[in-house]
Amino acid sequence: MRTVIFDLDGTLADTSGDLLAAANACFRQLGHGDVLVPGEDAGIALRGGKMMLRRGLERVGRYDAATVEAQYPVLLEAYRGAIDTHTVLYPGAMDAVEALKTAGYGVGICTNKPEALADLLLRRLGIRDAFASMVGADTLPVRKPDPEPLREAARRAGGDPAHCVLIGDSDTDRNTARAAGVPSVLVTFGPSGADMAALEPEALLHQFADLPGIVADLIG
Repeated sequence: MRTVIFDLDGTLADTSGDLLAAANACFRQLGHGDVLVPGEDAGIALRGGKMMLRRGLERVGRYDAATVEAQYPVLLEAYRGAIDTHTVLYPGAMDAVEALKTAGYGVGICTNKPEALADLLLRRLGIRDAFASMVGADTLPVRKPDPEPLREAARRAGGDPAHCVLIGDSDTDRNTARAAGVPSVLVTFGPSGADMAALEPEALLHQFADLPGIVADLIG
């Protein structure tokens, strides 16, 4: 079976608001107040929890690696407690997923969000059952851009890892697909959308309505 594997944050859903809120909870605890700005810092949020902590601490002149490591579990717990307050699916995302399934593709998720948090978010959004597989950052000993999580997501979705496509929003996704020897499609509607063309993916996605056609062109 051919499979279409999706990144989660910044690809299927805008999760930046809840991620930034969790990071700011850490900064408040450290006495810095709310350091990161919703909307303005969405691109930082979608680079992950440790990047948010690093950039925020740099902003207040207090960065050190030990503080990032110490605060990361605090951030994850804050995020777990309010994981779907501001998060929204991008328009047409689930219509595209259902269209792909109807066309005979297996669909799954490969994310660098910890597996338990990704599973929780998908269930809160009511879409977990739409995906045949879900591989998170800690599902395997390695994470993206290592190609093995993508291959495992394809296998768990019932597919051949050599016949899949990765839909993502970052250089991490582009590099993961390249390492796996499969095409990537990068979305242009996320916070870093203007930068996607420079990564030279096999295709750019401007709206989810176009995805089934793009997938058909890339993997048949």
